[in-house]
Amino acid sequence: MATLKKYDLAGKEVGSVQVEETLLDTSAHPQSIKDYIVALRKNARQWSASTKRRNEINRTGRKPHPQKGQGRSRQGDLAAPQYKGGGIVFGPKPKFDMHVRINKKERRSAIRALIAEKVKADCVHVLHSKADLKEPKTKKFATFFDKIGVADRRILVLGESKGASGEMGNPHENLVKSFRNIPKKEFARLPQINGYELARCQHLVVLESALDEFLSILGAS
Repeated sequence: MATLKKYDLAGKEVGSVQVEETLLDTSAHPQSIKDYIVALRKNARQWSASTKRRNEINRTGRKPHPQKGQGRSRQGDLAAPQYKGGGIVFGPKPKFDMHVRINKKERRSAIRALIAEKVKADCVHVLHSKADLKEPKTKKFATFFDKIGVADRRILVLGESKGASGEMGNPHENLVKSFRNIPKKEFARLPQINGYELARCQHLVVLESALDEFLSILGAS
């Protein structure tokens, strides 16, 4: 059974959360996880790079110099690739329908495996409460990350998908503003996380309000 340490905003340990071993058993194959992350990176590309070939260059079609009589190599026109401002040989052109389909079952399995790996490595921490954060305070979070020993690590802070009942606006606004200027610290709602972000970060900080939703990804009822 794995244990997640729970901290308050001052970095003091105030409790722990037990995670059953059955939730950490995953059958995701490493190759399927790699394929999923590679597909995510490919789908993030715009495929909008475009270069002009020699027939698209707006230059004169006149020969640069006579073909014979000067001892120079024959040349056709100034739009040839060897001239400055000429066409590009085998340059990129916009591609369409380059989307790589990601199987939903494989995606869920990969995310679960990556989270389970973080839990087993003791790289998941629970933030007890953000109720006392009435306004953005970068210093508080800088102290918090330093106290739990992850100040120099890449951290992904995970929040719940929705705010409390009747809460207006973004419930995580003050929280996000508090550490957005701290390097290598990012925030994401649980439904929005993907395998690339999980593989890229070194530690996870889960808000207590999002803990049940976090454990449900691992299969908890």
